[in-house]
Amino acid sequence: MAFKRKHWKIKHTRPAPYDKTFSEEELENLEQDFIDAYVKSDVKPVRMLMMLYLRYWKELLVSLFFYFLKTSPVLAFPIITGAIIDYVVDPNRALGPLTGVYYLLFLIGVLVFLILLNIPTHTLFVKYHSIVMRRVEAGLRGAMVRKLQQLSISFHKEMQSGRIQSKMMRDVETIQSLSTQLFSTVPGVLINMISAIIIVLMKNKLVLVFFILCVPSAVFLSRVFRKSIGASNKEFRINMEATSASLQDMVEMTEITRAHALEDKEIHKLSKRLTSVANSGLKVDIINNLYGACVWVVFQLFQLLCLTFTAVLAIKGMGVAVGDISVYQSYFASLTGYVATLINLMPIITKGLDSISSVGEILRATDIENNEGKLPVPVLRGEYEFKDVSFSYEEGQHLIQHLNLHVKAGETIAFVGESGCGKTTSMNLILGFNLATEGQILVDGNDIRDIDLHSYRSHIAIVPQNSVLFTGTIRENITYGVDKVSDEELEKVIQAARLSDLIHSLPNGLDTMLFERGSNLSGGQRQRISIARAIIRNPSVIIFDEATSALDSVSEREIQKAIDNLTANHTTFIVAHRLSTIRNADRIAVLKDGRCVELGSYEELMAKEGIFYRMQNSQ
Repeated sequence: MAFKRKHWKIKHTRPAPYDKTFSEEELENLEQDFIDAYVKSDVKPVRMLMMLYLRYWKELLVSLFFYFLKTSPVLAFPIITGAIIDYVVDPNRALGPLTGVYYLLFLIGVLVFLILLNIPTHTLFVKYHSIVMRRVEAGLRGAMVRKLQQLSISFHKEMQSGRIQSKMMRDVETIQSLSTQLFSTVPGVLINMISAIIIVLMKNKLVLVFFILCVPSAVFLSRVFRKSIGASNKEFRINMEATSASLQDMVEMTEITRAHALEDKEIHKLSKRLTSVANSGLKVDIINNLYGACVWVVFQLFQLLCLTFTAVLAIKGMGVAVGDISVYQSYFASLTGYVATLINLMPIITKGLDSISSVGEILRATDIENNEGKLPVPVLRGEYEFKDVSFSYEEGQHLIQHLNLHVKAGETIAFVGESGCGKTTSMNLILGFNLATEGQILVDGNDIRDIDLHSYRSHIAIVPQNSVLFTGTIRENITYGVDKVSDEELEKVIQAARLSDLIHSLPNGLDTMLFERGSNLSGGQRQRISIARAIIRNPSVIIFDEATSALDSVSEREIQKAIDNLTANHTTFIVAHRLSTIRNADRIAVLKDGRCVELGSYEELMAKEGIFYRMQNSQ
């Protein structure tokens, strides 16, 4: 219960005044609150939704007040219509001192005023309602972004990026639609239903009993369709996520697909996915519309019965005036319409609750790095020691086996070996992406499990095999993650990365825009930008993961010169495929089946004429 109390109250400062924009500080507060609410609770989706919106309960109440005012003509119209009809039939039924045309004008004037009142009240309703909806929408998406940055690399490898994108965009939008219904339509409908029932109760209790008889039918219809609607919506969401993931894969594989003339195969694969989505969507549409049709038929029949019932009461003289027939008919039509609205919301509610659970697959995920209370790393010397290190994803399948290795600060060490021997896995262990299942990795004498990995990685730069560039300028790609860089510092970095000729050859220089993944540059140019990004961080430790394996000999020489500029006085780990690029390494570790089978300098290993010697000669 302590947790529930904690999360059912406003934890942070109230939102900024409404004439100001949504602040980043408020968004950050929302993000962390939403993550905490999901992680620490196992409540049902409906209650989770309420927890997300509770901090804005005052704004929701204000919006509901204006909603009631803006819909007041709906309640007043039948009353005024009935009063006019009654006055026409019997002028003695006029209320107050007004009579004749003045009485009619008064009634019409009241209705005109309420109708015109709709403009300001509707505007205020939308304002307060949108404040809540948009902020919670931004908070949910921000919470997912924040959590994705906290989750482990293993989680990202298992969860397809297309599925993540679908959850972040489609599911949050669905939750917002659900919230709109729950916090505006539903309360508004309930307010109007209660108002209508009170008015009918005051006029005729017998008619009210007839009104209430329509409720059991609504409950019955909901129970009949609830299970099938929930199952079909979940199936449709899962199909949409899978299709989103397949579409993203297709876009990324476009060049390979075109190069191998596999367009028809990709079209067939996506068509199969799209057909599945269409079929599951068709199932959702049929069930939802069958449900809606049943609701409509039942309530039209009830409305017809209401007309007959009140007409009989009027004929029998049982407390129903002629004008009251139209009043009751209007209110019963409104009441059945309101009940039908609530019933027809069930597909939207079911879909929204499923989306809340879908978002929870990210926000509730526990595969995160926990750096709380661990040793910060303000300075990294770069001394490493592998002490009988083994690593495996599954029991009995070791990718690294009993690795023992001491790396001095400032030393350059290369890892070589056949594919699958454990080179990249070793780099992941150094980065802390994976932790050893056996043994220890010491960083400056501290077990890597005991240090704050976030502060530790701030001293590391990595140059991957496939350079990762984003759509933006060359300057933005080089300075990514570095706030302030002077022109002089940037020029030194450009020279060290061997980028000067490229920058000077471009019309816009550093401000040249890169296409998606830097596709308007060559492989060597992209890699040198990655190296410049690493240099500008002034790292203590540098990791090169086969940085030259996919380049031609000319580009390789340029990259090698850039690497030599970067590795001076830094602890450097190099995963190498081309052995000629690691001649200057202090030591070379030869891996085989996850074990270090040879260790020494280039000359020492060549003189030994062992595995490394044979690998070099084969190249």
